[in-house]
Amino acid sequence: MKKENKISRRSFLKNSALVGVLGTMGTGGAALLTSCGGKTEIKLQPLKEAGTYYLPDLMDIAKDGKELKAGVIGCGGRGSGAAFDFLSAGNGVTIVALADTFKDRVDGLADNLKKEKGIDIPENMRFVGLDAYKQVIDSGVDVVLIATPPVFRPIHFQYATEKNKHSFLEKPICVDPVGYRTIMVTSKQAQAKNLCVVTGTQRHHQRNYVESYKKIMDGTIGEITGGVVYWNQSMLWYKERQSGWSDCEWMIKDWVNWKWLSGDHIVEQHVHNIDVFTWFSGLKPLKATGFGSRQRRVTGDQYDNFSIDFEMENGVHLHSMSRQIDGCANNVSEFIQGTKGSWSTANNETVIKDLAGNVVWKFDAEAEKLNFKQTNPYVLEHVNLINHIRSNKPIDQASETAVSNMAAIMGRESAYTGAETTWEGMTASPLDYTPKDLNMGKMDMKTFVVPVPGKPLDNK
Repeated sequence: MKKENKISRRSFLKNSALVGVLGTMGTGGAALLTSCGGKTEIKLQPLKEAGTYYLPDLMDIAKDGKELKAGVIGCGGRGSGAAFDFLSAGNGVTIVALADTFKDRVDGLADNLKKEKGIDIPENMRFVGLDAYKQVIDSGVDVVLIATPPVFRPIHFQYATEKNKHSFLEKPICVDPVGYRTIMVTSKQAQAKNLCVVTGTQRHHQRNYVESYKKIMDGTIGEITGGVVYWNQSMLWYKERQSGWSDCEWMIKDWVNWKWLSGDHIVEQHVHNIDVFTWFSGLKPLKATGFGSRQRRVTGDQYDNFSIDFEMENGVHLHSMSRQIDGCANNVSEFIQGTKGSWSTANNETVIKDLAGNVVWKFDAEAEKLNFKQTNPYVLEHVNLINHIRSNKPIDQASETAVSNMAAIMGRESAYTGAETTWEGMTASPLDYTPKDLNMGKMDMKTFVVPVPGKPLDNK
């Protein structure tokens, strides 16, 4: 081989990144797809013109700017993760206050921050209890990282916005229609105050999804005609009740298994996949009809599987499937069908195929690793938040996430009841999952029962 024809793997990946990572298949208007043989030419009609839709700036680290002090509300696994993700996202950012229902969670995160980052959280900036969120928000922070059990997130977001704080709001952002309406009202207030709100739907900050979105907006798969989304995996963690734990203490420590706290796993977890379809299609569901059941769950009052048919605004249907049972087939992915092809994230590959099944585009994960230092979407969502704050460019992801969140709520309630649910009916519903006797002591545990759909057998 002649010397001038030699191409190293590294230089090849750098060049391929222009297509695989940056997704430059057209800069707006109609684009052309040409086969390798140069004979097939397909004119693409964009669904949206480039420049008319939002794309995050997924840089490796946030741009420098004013110092930002953050407070963490919810110091469990996700809150602790969010704290370190925030600290990894830019220079000149720090954590100064912590809140959780339980002192051991607060102290645990404080110890890790001291050990890993040299950040010392004094005792007077460690707050404990159901109302501790107010103390963090009132402590002089610029940003709050809200990662409590989901039922509490609407009121925490509401108070943070009242106090003019920027928010990172972990998903899901509500578990019921009352929470949904709180989010929507608060979102408008945040916009009016020019605040920045980023949510934990991290696929919006994941390069393979962002590049896929651009391709689909370019018209690569044509008009969207349907889709299927999955989150099927093994059972999550649970905590059996220990001697001395009060009713509320047990449920909050075991929150991922109780529907009032988590919204059930279709809302708490599967919202990610539903969100991809509502994001890419720009549609919300008009109706949901579904079913589910409880087969293997050990604690709590939730289901462990759901199957939902969503009818979207334009008549297109989305099928949603989610399951948390050990020893079953697993699949966490999305599939969207269009008039000219399909897009899929199955088998750890992000690909677009034409109607004949030929791959016409594939995201190059190796090129991403070569060209970017930061590939963790959990960090990149904080990079985006910091950039918006420092650039004084407000962002509101809460109202967008609320659409997919409400879709998941519609599906859950259809499965619980056996009835068809509607967007109009559910968004106006008085349904409120927060217990009326919420306190850290004894609660009426008879109210926490596994839902049974349909009419009782003696009332046919």
